[in-house]
Amino acid sequence: MPYFDAASAAPLHPVARQALLASLDEGWADPARLYREGRRARLLLDAAREAAAEAVGCRPDELVFTPSGTRAVHAGVSGALAGRRRAGNRLVVSAVEHSSVLHAAETHAAAGGTVTEVPVERSGAVDAATFAAALDTGTALACLQSANHEVGTGQPVAEVAEACRGLGVPLLVDAAQSLGWGPVEGGWSLLTASAHKWGGPAGVGLLAVRKGVRFAPQGPSDERESGRAPGFENLPAIVAAAASLRAVRAEAAAEGARLRALVDRIRARVPELVPDVEVVGDPVRRLPHLVTFSCLYVDGETLLHELDREGFSVSSGSSCTSSTLTPSHVLRAMGVLSEGNVRVSLPAGTAAEDVDRFLDVLPGVVAGVRERLGVPAGPAVAPAAGPGSLVVDALGRRCPIPVIELAKVIGDVPVGGTVTVLADDEAARLDIPAWCEMRGQEYVGEGDPPEGGRAYVVRRVS
Repeated sequence: MPYFDAASAAPLHPVARQALLASLDEGWADPARLYREGRRARLLLDAAREAAAEAVGCRPDELVFTPSGTRAVHAGVSGALAGRRRAGNRLVVSAVEHSSVLHAAETHAAAGGTVTEVPVERSGAVDAATFAAALDTGTALACLQSANHEVGTGQPVAEVAEACRGLGVPLLVDAAQSLGWGPVEGGWSLLTASAHKWGGPAGVGLLAVRKGVRFAPQGPSDERESGRAPGFENLPAIVAAAASLRAVRAEAAAEGARLRALVDRIRARVPELVPDVEVVGDPVRRLPHLVTFSCLYVDGETLLHELDREGFSVSSGSSCTSSTLTPSHVLRAMGVLSEGNVRVSLPAGTAAEDVDRFLDVLPGVVAGVRERLGVPAGPAVAPAAGPGSLVVDALGRRCPIPVIELAKVIGDVPVGGTVTVLADDEAARLDIPAWCEMRGQEYVGEGDPPEGGRAYVVRRVS
């Protein structure tokens, strides 16, 4: 069964498995002890730290291991903010940061701090000049991911780091998705990553803090990991994480080029094979193994279940596949179609034949879901003699129903006429304007809202 969700968790690399099994026998003792078993464990820990630091591009004494990538982010953000509290209390983040960064930002705001979110372009990337303009001398910390978790877009880290350096603001980079493919360029100050993203075991994160960065660890601490990650180290997992990082880096150039070609095939073929699809994210400045697209008129949860039945494991950032009933914050910030969202992230070793079979299966799966939802065959092509305006009541109905109902009636108003869609699903705020762009109609904006919902006005222009 092809597994196409490496961005969530990559399969365990063979080197990680070998290192894990070996270190279970050799690395069980306390590395803080001076007896023989402890010294042997300390040698393994030091070697793992040196290997990870080499991959990150920092000194070994600048890097600590944490229980997860999320914990690394939280420790990095809180420690940097506390260390620079005299400089100010502003935290600047991009609007598409990983949820761990945004949750840390919420905690900072709840404690009285100030948080500034920098918007992104439709590709999902921040504009470096816009990010720089959000900084000032009262900024305690800035956060910018190296590449987006949901759409794969790379960020201008080097340019932003230069702007941060000019104002003396440290920059924390979430490198979870990109570190397995190469080091993060630019003068970052703090960096975090997570081993299960590159084929290491789950439960190991990395936090690197450059020398000279003011940093005050928060919460109870002990003598382990420089006081930045208290608790007994999971040494076998750490050894396996470092060994697999070195192994994937050695394979990254060749495997990255191979997977990029497969992803390029998906990016090109999906819009040809499936009508009304938007491929999102930067087509060039992106991770080599990841592509995200959204299918109009499709219930994302059903689509993922149907693909699973066909033997493909993929993920989604669509509101239709979550319990929150809201679109992914990444898709929302980009202003792209959210319904029927599919993220394909290929693990190392993915066969071209599996990608071809996915492309063979996808059109029929999407067509089947659309048929069950009663999607109209196509857009209206001739003016109607009906009323100049219509109202569609889709309150209480989840995506993609509001858009489907809009498509059904747009042909019932004449050119120049309007359709007002009443909806309380947050996804409609993205999907109705996206539908207008894809169908060549005019999105007028929001009208007088009904109780508990919003009114979206669309004018027919063709």
